[in-house]
Amino acid sequence: MRQKELRLALICYGGVSLAIYMHGITKEIWKLAQASRDFHDGTKIEQCSRGIYYDILQWMEQETSVKLRILPDIIAGASAGGINGIFLSEAVISGQSLEPLTEMWLEKADVDQLLDPDARPLSRFSKFWAEPIAWMALGRKGGAVEQTVSKEAREEVKMKLSRFVRARWFAPPFGGKVFSTLIHDALKAMTNTEAGPKLLPQGQPLDLYVTVTDFVGHPEKLQLNSPPEALEMEHRITIGFSTRGKTGNNVADPAELVFAGRATASFPGAFPPFTVAELDSVLEEKNYVWTGRKAFLKRVLPSQSRAGTAEDTILIDGPVLANAPFAQAIEALKNRPAKREIDRRFVYIDPRPDLDVAKSDKAMRRLQAAQEDENDSLPGFFSTIFGAISNIPREQPIRDNLDDISRRSNRIIQMRLITDSLRSEVEQNVEGIFGRTLFLDRPTAARLASWRRKSRDKAGKMAGFSYSAYGHLKLATVVDDIAQTVRRAKSDLNAHNHQLLRDTIWTEVRQRGLENIGKKGGAGPSKPAIEFFREQDLGYRIRRLRFLARRLAEDLDECDPADFPAIEKMHDVIYDCLALYIERETIEYLGDDFLDLAEQAEQKPGAMLDGLARARDLTAADVTVDQKLAEALAVLPKKEKRSMLLAFLGFPFYDIATLPLLQGEGLDEFDPIKVDRISPEDARSIRKGGVAATLKGIEFNNFGAFFSRSYRENDYLWGRLHGAERMIDIMLSTLPEARQPDAEQTLGFKKTIFRKIVDEEEKRLTKIGPLIASLRKEIERAIPD
Repeated sequence: MRQKELRLALICYGGVSLAIYMHGITKEIWKLAQASRDFHDGTKIEQCSRGIYYDILQWMEQETSVKLRILPDIIAGASAGGINGIFLSEAVISGQSLEPLTEMWLEKADVDQLLDPDARPLSRFSKFWAEPIAWMALGRKGGAVEQTVSKEAREEVKMKLSRFVRARWFAPPFGGKVFSTLIHDALKAMTNTEAGPKLLPQGQPLDLYVTVTDFVGHPEKLQLNSPPEALEMEHRITIGFSTRGKTGNNVADPAELVFAGRATASFPGAFPPFTVAELDSVLEEKNYVWTGRKAFLKRVLPSQSRAGTAEDTILIDGPVLANAPFAQAIEALKNRPAKREIDRRFVYIDPRPDLDVAKSDKAMRRLQAAQEDENDSLPGFFSTIFGAISNIPREQPIRDNLDDISRRSNRIIQMRLITDSLRSEVEQNVEGIFGRTLFLDRPTAARLASWRRKSRDKAGKMAGFSYSAYGHLKLATVVDDIAQTVRRAKSDLNAHNHQLLRDTIWTEVRQRGLENIGKKGGAGPSKPAIEFFREQDLGYRIRRLRFLARRLAEDLDECDPADFPAIEKMHDVIYDCLALYIERETIEYLGDDFLDLAEQAEQKPGAMLDGLARARDLTAADVTVDQKLAEALAVLPKKEKRSMLLAFLGFPFYDIATLPLLQGEGLDEFDPIKVDRISPEDARSIRKGGVAATLKGIEFNNFGAFFSRSYRENDYLWGRLHGAERMIDIMLSTLPEARQPDAEQTLGFKKTIFRKIVDEEEKRLTKIGPLIASLRKEIERAIPD
């Protein structure tokens, strides 16, 4: 059985009232993760789509010999997507239900609920005299409401629009405290639901990122040649949460999650800007004590905290500067544990890709018109200003990030091609060094340690003068890792301000005799280099074990089924050893003594380096790893044992060839990354037409669902259906192409899950009876593409 993990890095865009549609999608991702946990626990729970996902996973195991596990372990969001990401993260870690968020979106995400108390009709601030004008405008035959709102929702929309237009002059109509209270209450209701098992395995971290915009901005230092320093105003803020090294059943304190959710969704003009004072007021009314308040503000607003302005920092909508937080998710790829083969997907939810198409068409028409008219003038003052603040930042939000992912994937592919082409030559060299009788010996821990040292030294000598370049790159990689470790220990996220730290570490390294990394004449590493790498080179050890894991996965495809138990033991040992090293990358493992040394790293780099070596104690870890590997190798069949020993002892040769290609980065998940989108344009099995044919919340510049319960029900249901369709597509795409089901069978899976979703939601969604009746017919009429 081939075990595989489908790991999801989920990117949730902003979208105002399209939050309800996106919630339907994230709910399906949650149900799929539940089904995956059920499947690996061997307990099927017949809950709507959850049970159908279980059946698909079972079919994959029985028909294709692929046992798949689905893990949403990286979640990044902005605005409405940020709120959905926060709740999904909590559900994944706590095992509790997402139903309270469904109720919040359906029941509370309404203009009558969201309006600030001072902006509601009959308040002394409301524009009472505007009512007749509002009714005239809204009730006019052929007017905007009649043209854009479905007949069954017109009266509801007219009534709520009339209250909305009578809100305060020159002030956001929606209430900040109202919104903070809704998020708080939904999180509290979530904690009161029955907790199931966590949806991530033990030791698998979840990283959550939410983007926010600092309205005023805060100064950041730039290091230049002349002058040495300059200041620049920075407005981007990412609020990050991680379960790395933590115990417990929550992503963070609920107050911190409310802070992040309310701040990221401070849509300019609709909601007032957010400050921590607003949250303090809500928590006081709820009698909630936020014990980690000071530490949290120091972490997420470090510059403001140092300046004493964190309490007054004004935060607005995250999508003002970062609507598609891919970069944060890419950063989270580093140092992730792996227990089996990984299929890493970046999945982004874009509820309105039609806008990008429309903008593209409009831009092309403008370009064509400009080419035809030689006298076409440059954009005017106001068009330039409004374009800069509203259109341009969103027209190309993810291209650079996708290019980064593509370059990373290409490097992985190139590395695999190089290692495959070198395999024959490397194995000949290993056999020449150790002799063919090596593979008849019973490996012991002592022998493995001796063999790997001999192989390392021989690879260095055979590399000749090229070893010096490899060695210096390896050294630079280790130094950078140490600097990053110190930075994380100091909780200082401004990596670009740490040239002084790197300079002091390099000075210390050179004083320890590493000016020349290799021996004279190109005869391999020098003695100081060997000692330094023995104490500090964690990355090399991790790369070696990941290489073994990939080679074992290749061997598994060709081995005798009778040998599966021994190979499975080898598989488990490799990943147990990986976990032993990866654990040493975390700050939590290093302990309080190292934290103190990290604070003084610029003044005492030598003490910091020695303290890091003591805390990690890599030589002791090597002894344990050698022992575990020797025991597993001893019971492997001859063919697989030979393959593993050749890979283990040949790794120094491969590393010398591939590390320059990887630029010292290392590969935590050793397969190329794929990117998938979920949107109405990508889910067409039930109804063609995309956004316009399915979503109601797109009206009123994406505020439409806030004006009608029937609109919210419509978008939520389509979100679930589209989410289910795309998750089935993504699941099945993890299979080798030859083993994937045909279009008819795939549609059969989808129809089954569509029926279940409609049946489950019919009782709750009482305002969209005609849609549900239509969907039943459309599902049955669906045909394979």
